[in-house]
Amino acid sequence: MLSRIAESLYWIGRYLERAEDTSRILDVHLQLVVNDPGMDVTESATTLMTVLGVPIGDTPPTPRDVLEALLHDPRSACSVTSSLSGARESARRARETVPPEMWEGLNTTWNALRAGQLRTARPTTGLAYVRERCVLIAGIADTTMSHDEGWLFLQLGRSVERIDMTARLMLWAAVTRRSGNAWNTALRASGALHAFRRSHGVTLDREAAEFLLLDRLFPRSVVHCLTLALDALAALEPDDRRSGFESQATRLLGRVRAELEYHSLSEVLDALPERLATLQQVCVATDAAITSRYFTGAASPSWSGGGS
Repeated sequence: MLSRIAESLYWIGRYLERAEDTSRILDVHLQLVVNDPGMDVTESATTLMTVLGVPIGDTPPTPRDVLEALLHDPRSACSVTSSLSGARESARRARETVPPEMWEGLNTTWNALRAGQLRTARPTTGLAYVRERCVLIAGIADTTMSHDEGWLFLQLGRSVERIDMTARLMLWAAVTRRSGNAWNTALRASGALHAFRRSHGVTLDREAAEFLLLDRLFPRSVVHCLTLALDALAALEPDDRRSGFESQATRLLGRVRAELEYHSLSEVLDALPERLATLQQVCVATDAAITSRYFTGAASPSWSGGGS
């Protein structure tokens, strides 16, 4: 597969996952602002933007600042608008590989954003629309693409991004002062509340953290996504070596999965903020390793905020 096509598919997966996860996190944050009169809105907004890596100016962010930075700003790397624009541009660069139905889904969503649909709709309505479109496009990819190398790169990008975003969400819950409410919010933001209550019942901090980090069956848990990413890497480059692994990305992800699964639960959870920060660093290093191994020589993307 051409490195240009592989890189575009990888970034479609990352951008779509980033848009969906950001919309989930922002939606529950807005619900908390409305439903929890005792919450310090400024402190919550500052923590959320810090965890998501959004620069904060000299003055504390307001709810309007949060909406602008995480939903509308085309220059913000983590905003919904810039992520969907990036996914559409990446798909445009790989039109010969992306199924027509998937391209139509991305293009329709991007045109709705360009027409101002997110700005004119109520925030909760707009965020629900984003989540539905991201799930729809991902489902179209899974059911219309051959599960060959192209789909594997899409899956790899989606898994790496989900690991990073789940780690950021958990870090937000771990550092906030109102821990009980925060972990309920984290479960809701990841779509895990129903699945968690079916298996665990009442929400307790450690059980919620364990579920989001280590549960092998929940599709948004860190360990589940690590397994998906490692499976994709193994399928992309079968390794018949009798010892070790040649792929740096495989070594990075395999090492961090082993550290999570084979340490005792208390060892993992007692140092949770440090482990979550390490996960984010591993995602950055893994992205660099994937880029170096598969995408070196690809034409540089010319994305400029979604312009055609």
